[in-house]
Amino acid sequence: MTTAPTPTLARWFEYMDSDDPDRVLGMIADDFVMSVQFSKGGGESAEFVGDRAGLVGYLAQREKSTLVHHIDVGVTETGHEMVLGRTTRNGAFEASFSAIAQVDAAGSVRRLLIARTPEVSFG
Repeated sequence: MTTAPTPTLARWFEYMDSDDPDRVLGMIADDFVMSVQFSKGGGESAEFVGDRAGLVGYLAQREKSTLVHHIDVGVTETGHEMVLGRTTRNGAFEASFSAIAQVDAAGSVRRLLIARTPEVSFG
């Protein structure tokens, strides 16, 4: 995983890939809002939305320590971090993802938008 130039998202996905992904709850601002667009492929998808409670619900339904996020391209601009990456399972491609985080002056995530699909590979 790349740690620069998107240190917040790099840490976010490092936590998500660990045995304790709930650590991301310590990274969010009081006014946090998120949307995760999650495609399983073949036109099947789900959206996870909300504030802290929405993130807690998303974390509760995820598989732990099975996927690895790889950030392939990242940029930081004016309090926003944006990445394009891929997830792998046992070293094999699973899905592409993009993520955008708005980060406040204290380094907390205020807004988070993630989209993933197994249908498109940038490799």
